[in-house]
Amino acid sequence: MNNKLNCLLSLTMLAASSLSAQTEPAPIPPLPSPQQLAWHEMETYAFIHFGPNTFLDREWGYGDAPLEAFNPTRLDCEQWARVCKAAGMKGIILTAKHHDGFCLWPTKYTDYSILGTPYKDGKGDIVGELAEACRKHGLKLGLYLSPWDRHQAFYGTHLYVEYFHAQLEELLTNYGPLFEFWFDGANGGDGWYGGRKEKRQIDRRTYYDYPRAWKRVEELQPDAIIFSDGGPGCRWVGNEGGRAGETNWAFLRQKEVYPGYSKYQELTSGHADGDKWIAAECDVSIRPGWFYHEKEDEKVKSVEHLVDLYYKSVGRNANLLLNFPVDREGLIHPIDSAHAVDFHKQIVRELSHDLLRGAKVKASATREEVKRVKGEKVKGGRTFVPGNLTDGNADSYWATPDGTNTATLDISLPRTQRLNRLMLCEYIRLGQRVKAFSVEYHDGKDWRPIESGEATTTIGHKRLLRFPTVSTKRLRINITDSRGPICLHSVAAFFAQ
Repeated sequence: MNNKLNCLLSLTMLAASSLSAQTEPAPIPPLPSPQQLAWHEMETYAFIHFGPNTFLDREWGYGDAPLEAFNPTRLDCEQWARVCKAAGMKGIILTAKHHDGFCLWPTKYTDYSILGTPYKDGKGDIVGELAEACRKHGLKLGLYLSPWDRHQAFYGTHLYVEYFHAQLEELLTNYGPLFEFWFDGANGGDGWYGGRKEKRQIDRRTYYDYPRAWKRVEELQPDAIIFSDGGPGCRWVGNEGGRAGETNWAFLRQKEVYPGYSKYQELTSGHADGDKWIAAECDVSIRPGWFYHEKEDEKVKSVEHLVDLYYKSVGRNANLLLNFPVDREGLIHPIDSAHAVDFHKQIVRELSHDLLRGAKVKASATREEVKRVKGEKVKGGRTFVPGNLTDGNADSYWATPDGTNTATLDISLPRTQRLNRLMLCEYIRLGQRVKAFSVEYHDGKDWRPIESGEATTTIGHKRLLRFPTVSTKRLRINITDSRGPICLHSVAAFFAQ
């Protein structure tokens, strides 16, 4: 009897072991939410800065601009949408209220809004017009509401906090689905404050009751990512130059970071030991300023500059938020639009022809493939073979066995190719893992390092490397450190001329 029981137990353990080998690697927290995964896929979208500053040649409005100054004569939100669409962007975030307190929508809570301006005889609603244009042109809409208000006389009191939350409610309920809501970290200081020109300081951590605001966004706009210095949806990258760190973790130690966080340099690379998925967003203006200034018409970032920013943002596990300062007529300036569209075309030219599609890949270690146990198909039917890396499918991936945190991929091309771009993508649904890697090419005799001039540490959603052109039939990718079993869904190579 004991022998029969032992035999049965052995068979059961064997079956369980076989099933275990067929499961996905265990997730390694922190993990992205479904909304954050969708946000990562957007990669590039537009910022629009527009308001009284545009007409008074200012960057930071003091809160004292006369309402009659705001008078765009040809404002066309569809033109904004068409430009952004042609520039390959997936959405637009509008500064509905900047620090000067002026509101681009007909809010019920102040007369310092578009209602008192000559635009459409006070009957306009630019937030609504943009929402309609985005729907028409297949773009997503995001909104920016400045917590700081240099106009309101009661800023700094409890009444202002209620005012701020009431305006937030309007924006969350009146304009359809939002993909992102932006809370700026600039808070408190000198202002007009209803005619009292003085400085007012507030506690940036507690004054606005951000937990209440975040909860309301989540309730009314469940698909919206919340931006602030420390998230909770995505974070500021720590600079306004559009650059993420060469090492860039999508994590933060959330309780340490707050709006106005002083150690902003940490935000460029994230926290390797972070406890919350809060990826970086790189905000940068296509001009030196955020608002339109005619004197900057000849200072629009070049196509080459914008391409470089793409590789240093999207190519470093971040999203790119590119600002267009709408001009006094109410249009994106033709120089800005031309540079943005040509930038997108250049990126498409450089990264559209994957020379590794369908290439043969050998791995030093691979998680066991899905098998059948007693004739029954295992749930999911997933395999983790290295061929998944070059099949063009972001839902399939290669993975190493449990306990294997280093590995080498040997990729064979059908023929010798010239290469100068490489893309690596982790399967981030299960967490960001890779801590260090290197890339080599075979020159026909020996393996030689590919020199990208960057630290090859993190990968995340997407890592893009640029390097001097090499000719080769074989590439070797060495994952030299990882937080757990390696999970990559794509490897691609390109030749940019």
